[in-house]
Amino acid sequence: MYAVIKTGGKQYRVAADDVLTIEKLVGEPGDKIEFGEVLMVGGDSVKIGAPLVSGALVKAEVVEQTRGPKVIAFKKRRRKNSRRKRGHRQDLTTVKITEIIGA
Repeated sequence: MYAVIKTGGKQYRVAADDVLTIEKLVGEPGDKIEFGEVLMVGGDSVKIGAPLVSGALVKAEVVEQTRGPKVIAFKKRRRKNSRRKRGHRQDLTTVKITEIIGA
C-alpha cells in the first residue's frame, strides 16, 4: 500500500517504512506526527481524492532535525562594481513512515 501526501508545498509518494527528508516540521526525534493531506491511496484498489481522500491518514515518526547543504546566491552586475553574495541552509526534518490508513 502506498499514498501520495502533500507537505511543505511538495508532494511525496510514500509507503510503510520509507524514510524521507521534508521541509521542517515541529517535533523532537521520536515524536509521532500525522499527515492529513492525503491526495491518493494506492494498493489493491486506488482511491483518488478531489482534492483530498476523506478519512485517509499517514502516520510517521520524526527521526532527526537537520539542515540541508549550503546554497550560495551570487549576483554580479558587470562593469558596475556591484556584487551580492548570500548563503542559505534549509531546515529539514527526516521522518519514517510507520502506517498508512486508507479510508
